[in-house]
Amino acid sequence: MSKPKTKYVCQSCGAESPKWLGQCPGCQAWNTLEETRQEPTASATHRYAAVAGTAQLQRLADVEARELPRLPTGVTEFDRVLGGGLVSGGVVLIGGDPGIGKSTLLLQALAAMSQTARVLYVTGEESADQVALRARRLGLSSPDVDLLAEIRLEVIEDALKQSPPPAVAVVDSIQTIYTSALSSAPGSVSQVRECAAQLTRMAKQSGVPIVMIGHVTKDGA
Repeated sequence: MSKPKTKYVCQSCGAESPKWLGQCPGCQAWNTLEETRQEPTASATHRYAAVAGTAQLQRLADVEARELPRLPTGVTEFDRVLGGGLVSGGVVLIGGDPGIGKSTLLLQALAAMSQTARVLYVTGEESADQVALRARRLGLSSPDVDLLAEIRLEVIEDALKQSPPPAVAVVDSIQTIYTSALSSAPGSVSQVRECAAQLTRMAKQSGVPIVMIGHVTKDGA
């Protein structure tokens, strides 16, 4: 299988280059070019074509509003924020400063949901042993959670395709995940953007709701 074509895009002005350059040819900034995957040509099949709709133009007043079935997380306040729970094929981003309890909250939610459904926790931040120790400190009694300590996007995709698929998957965190289609390091703008887009595609295609954890930097990014 041939490697997808890539290009380099300036994160400051958006200028593009077929190869990496130390200085952007557009705005002259240094070290701002990041590798990203090229979009296919119009004649090629887009990788998101499977989830693209064929909806027709219609009036909003003619659309029948209906509530989608939701999967409660077992954490009352979390469910309230989500509008009652997770939706099939939905993607949720939990962002915040490191150490505020994002991983703890989602581990508790998965432990509660594991009593009635298969759940998957992908940990790129910590080892399996570290996650098990946190579960013990939280007093989670025998949580039936599938645990995958992995940062490769392609391996995560295979786990989501297992039969039966998980009812919900958590990726902790999106900054640690990388795809082999790009040579840039995990956490770079191009890797985060591409991995988040691919995880969204997987959720839409499989119907598995995916919760991604994202850390906020000191600059608020």
